[in-house]
Amino acid sequence: MNILEDGPELRANVATACRVLAARGLVEGALGHVSARVSSDEIVIRCRGPHDGGLGMSDAGDVWRVTLDGDPVDLPEGYAAPKELPLHTELLRARPSLAAVVHAHPRSALLCGLAGLTVRPVFGAYNIPAMRLALRGVPIFPKTALVTRPDLAREVVAAMAESDACLLLGHGVVVGGETVEQATVRTVDLDVLLDVTVRLKELGAEPEKLSAEDLAELPDLGSAFNDQLAWRALVAELTPKQG
Repeated sequence: MNILEDGPELRANVATACRVLAARGLVEGALGHVSARVSSDEIVIRCRGPHDGGLGMSDAGDVWRVTLDGDPVDLPEGYAAPKELPLHTELLRARPSLAAVVHAHPRSALLCGLAGLTVRPVFGAYNIPAMRLALRGVPIFPKTALVTRPDLAREVVAAMAESDACLLLGHGVVVGGETVEQATVRTVDLDVLLDVTVRLKELGAEPEKLSAEDLAELPDLGSAFNDQLAWRALVAELTPKQG
């Protein structure tokens, strides 16, 4: 089972992930959340407090620990876990290799789902991780629902199968990763993939899938490049360069 070490750094990363999603327009206001597994039956998750300023204003003081059954561990008075907590807990129960979950509301996912579009691996070196998401497939959960119940969340997990991402029809996305950084970067890459899918449809274009020859020239550049370097770049964009 993949477990991350709870502490100030992890909680800061969860909060930073929320700010990244907000800066990229993948969440609005207080809608959306990020979590990380910190024991076999507990997670830390971005919670809502009495003076919540939205995900774009998140800090480590918004990130608290709850059990997979939703019981508070260190949740202060006035704070509450998200209503869609089961999206996180049920995915992590089912997928021990994952340790982080993102739930976001990108406009591209809304359009793709409602238009019934299927993502296809039609571009390569432009964004190799996004292309690999398309290769693995991005399923659509067909119910336009607020996923507040464990049984409904388990339906999402079943629809997701072994994919790292799933569209929620008329709603948003749920994305898993081995780390907070990976789950966040995957969500950004997924938005790129979905946005290209929508724009190609608008253009009336149906490019061919990548050939086996092209795929052979698109190596896996590894987590240090795909996740950590991309994460640092996303975080750097949050703070304008001085001078």
